[in-house]
Amino acid sequence: MILVNTPGSWSHVFPPLLHAKWHGATPTDMVFPFFLFIVGVSLYLSFVKFDNKLDATATKKILKRTLLIFLIGIALHWFPFTRSIDRLRIMGVLQRIAVAYGIGAFLSLSFDIKKLWKVGLGILIAYWAAMYFFGGADPFSLENNLARTFDLALFGEDHVWKGFGIPFDPEGLMSTFPAVVTIICGYYVGWLVKITTDKNILIKNLLLIGVSGIILGLIWNIYFPINKGLWTSSYVIYTAGIACCVLAILIEIIDVKNYTKWTKPFQVFGLNPLIIFVLSGFIVKIFFMVKWENGNGDNRNIYSWLFNDVYAQIFPDNLKIASLTFALTMVSFCWLVGYLLYKRNIIIKV
Repeated sequence: MILVNTPGSWSHVFPPLLHAKWHGATPTDMVFPFFLFIVGVSLYLSFVKFDNKLDATATKKILKRTLLIFLIGIALHWFPFTRSIDRLRIMGVLQRIAVAYGIGAFLSLSFDIKKLWKVGLGILIAYWAAMYFFGGADPFSLENNLARTFDLALFGEDHVWKGFGIPFDPEGLMSTFPAVVTIICGYYVGWLVKITTDKNILIKNLLLIGVSGIILGLIWNIYFPINKGLWTSSYVIYTAGIACCVLAILIEIIDVKNYTKWTKPFQVFGLNPLIIFVLSGFIVKIFFMVKWENGNGDNRNIYSWLFNDVYAQIFPDNLKIASLTFALTMVSFCWLVGYLLYKRNIIIKV
């Protein structure tokens, strides 16, 4: 997420590191659903101590985490707290994580695991039906989709993202409901991982589920296009299928073949993922806040100065390489901070 979100210049990015413009999916479009999927896996494993049942303690834990993550997302949007709250974006990446986690956790702990898939499927079908029948003449377009209409009615134009050129929030509230199912998919896989003692059987089952999900997602794509901005039902099933296959491959490599040395750098990010992601957003905000006027009368900030006067000078003949190197530097710096926490076994829990 850090690599994708912090290129040196959005004008010079390799295509796989860009989101699909609307329908379809690139490798970048796998990142967010993979994160929510693994949140679901972790959700099952972490609530084993509560017997995966919803009680007062579990409810308090879920509500606290949901509220904190949501407020951190709001604070990151608002920082440095000089912008009028009248124009503050309400939803966002962290806010979607919070809401999807909260609803997903309550549903997962409230229903028997063998019935939970029916709940998830019901949400996906209901979302498709609502979008199709109430979205206008072109229900899955950027301009006319029901998710946009819903969010504008709920939040107002001043409180939604405008990065697509019109007010539309790709992390809006309505499209967060199918994202809840991404959590549920991960929760189900977490259960499967926990109850399956034979790793080879687990791998086969995950591959079977994964390939089935990919095929089903592609079939549904004909009628409800795979689309990250709308977090369509086909997108949920398609990305969950790919996530299952990736997890199966990792279990084969790490648990069966015992090739683990290469995983050490990723463990650093895994110990404090949320805080490291927030740190990256905070750094970018600071880089854009510090501004000055150069000798040519052009306005500059730290972010543009680093790219144009440092990285673009190192790679003048390939600005895409320069932009990628800038992003990799951001990832490396955030990793270094995470490594300091990792070495001291400091876990910042939310």
